[in-house]
Order: sequence, then C-alpha cells, then structure tokens
Amino acid sequence: MTIIIDYGLGNLGSILNILHIIGERAAISKDPEEILKADRLILPGVGSFDEGMNNLKDNNLIQTIKMAANKGIPILGICLGMQLLGEGSEEGNEEGLGLIPFYSKKFSFENSDLKIPHMGWNIISIENDNELTNGMKDSEQRFYFVHSYHAVCKNKENVMMTCDYGDVFAAGVVKNNVYGVQFHPEKSHSFGINLFKNFVGIKNVQ
Repeated sequence: MTIIIDYGLGNLGSILNILHIIGERAAISKDPEEILKADRLILPGVGSFDEGMNNLKDNNLIQTIKMAANKGIPILGICLGMQLLGEGSEEGNEEGLGLIPFYSKKFSFENSDLKIPHMGWNIISIENDNELTNGMKDSEQRFYFVHSYHAVCKNKENVMMTCDYGDVFAAGVVKNNVYGVQFHPEKSHSFGINLFKNFVGIKNVQ
C-alpha cells in the first residue's frame, strides 16, 4: 500500500489516479498510524515552503515522516514535497525535514530572457542511477516543471537528476530510501507513469 500524505497541499487526486492506473493499492491519509504502516510514501506539494512545513507541523506529521524514513520506508517527495525534504529554503524561515542535505535557492538570471518560474517541459539527465531511475538512463526523459526554487546539494552523491535551465540544477535528489523530484511526474504522461512504476517497486530493505 502506498500512502499519499495529506497535509493540505498538492495534487493528491492526480497522483492517486495514476497509482490506481498502474495497479497500485493506494490511499490518501494524514493519519500517523496509517503512514507508519505504509509500504511506501509520497509527499506531494504545491505552495510556499513555510506553509508546507507549518501544515506538516499542524498535522503532527514532521516526526511521523522522520520516523518513516528511519524505518526504511521508501519516500518520494514531489515539487514542494521534495524541497521540504531538505534543510531549508530561501523562500522561508522554517527548518526543513532535514532528510537530505540540500538547501533550496531561488533561480537568479543575469543578462537572460529566461523567466521565473521555470515552467513547462524539460529534459533531465540521470546522475545517480538507482531503483527509482531504473531503465531511464538509456533514453531521453522529459518532465513537466513549475518552480522558482531549486535544490543545491551539499554532496554530489545526493544529486539524482539534473536539468538545464539557465544553469544546471538538481532536478532530483536521493539519500538511502528517500527520493525527491522537482518536476511533476503526475503531469508528465508516460515519463511520469514509468517513474511511478519504478517507485512502487521499491521495497523496504530493513
């Protein structure tokens, strides 16, 4: 069973529909007991960093997510959900979950016509091949992005994917059983479906 964490932000229904399409048993929940019993977790998110962290705090989910990570439950953060996995963001003042050592910074372009937010389809490159990216490295992978902030990882090994928008940035991050993608796989057609198929195949190794 895959649980999509409900903390008041994110495309919950869209993600649930795709999981059902690929045959995965899935549900939306904010119940800590259900979350800690899940086979895997998805942390979605659309909105501001501080709003996301405060919503997690208000729903008593911060420690629950950290406990799930420590139990080895595979976790996938999407868009804002990915940024919440890090240590913090220029967008706000709240501390992040601290599950992956990175900090989110706003795009800054000099002498460029590039717009913020980075919005639309873009190609990603696999830097750290793992169970989530299985089968993706040998073909072009295109995903749908909508974001103004991007992850800056402290360690190269935590950069799972990169994308080029004015400069190369981390489009996906990883540490052990915790994964994050900056794009929206639920809006990325067959590319996103394949990523979700890979995710639901990841097992708790503990």
